[in-house]
Amino acid sequence: MTKVYPKFPSTCDESFCDSKAAVVLTVWKKSLLFNCDGFTVYNANGDLVFRVDNYMNCSKDNIVLMDASGLPLLSIRRKKLSLGDCWMVYDGETERDPIFTAKKNVSIITNKRRSLVCVSAKKTILYEIEGSYGQRSCKILDERKNKKKTAEIKRKETVIGGVAFGKDVFKLVVEPEMEPRVAMALTIILDQMFRSY
Repeated sequence: MTKVYPKFPSTCDESFCDSKAAVVLTVWKKSLLFNCDGFTVYNANGDLVFRVDNYMNCSKDNIVLMDASGLPLLSIRRKKLSLGDCWMVYDGETERDPIFTAKKNVSIITNKRRSLVCVSAKKTILYEIEGSYGQRSCKILDERKNKKKTAEIKRKETVIGGVAFGKDVFKLVVEPEMEPRVAMALTIILDQMFRSY
């Protein structure tokens, strides 16, 4: 049986800091806890780096991204009473001064190439997310750097045989310019916005 995470030498810094290479994470849309909905994220060595555990009967409007030991890194909350689908991201479990906001792009014109999500902080656009989350093919583009790709969601294939995993297992490739926890928070938001597609 093929493992969800690879067991080959890592090409990135384990601490995610000062790395000049892209960080490749394996995202598994499954909680480690029984009767929970969430994510389990591994690095290239197969070590757990992030997790999300939401009980099935709890509201999905408040999600906490944790490190491997369960310490909260970011809180992701749906903005109440907003036009469209909008999410606020906070440091740790605080509820003051969001780090950034992600809003689903709704457009009547469907034949034009458009972004799925616009990410902003204090009225400044930081990132645009393009592609198809349903197909696990998205790019996070930095608006401040002429739409430079800073992270990408891709389908995951096995090393031997090229067999693709299902949509519950995919890769998150994070360039050195972006924090992996931010890229993972945006992945969680995409899942909330486009989970039925």
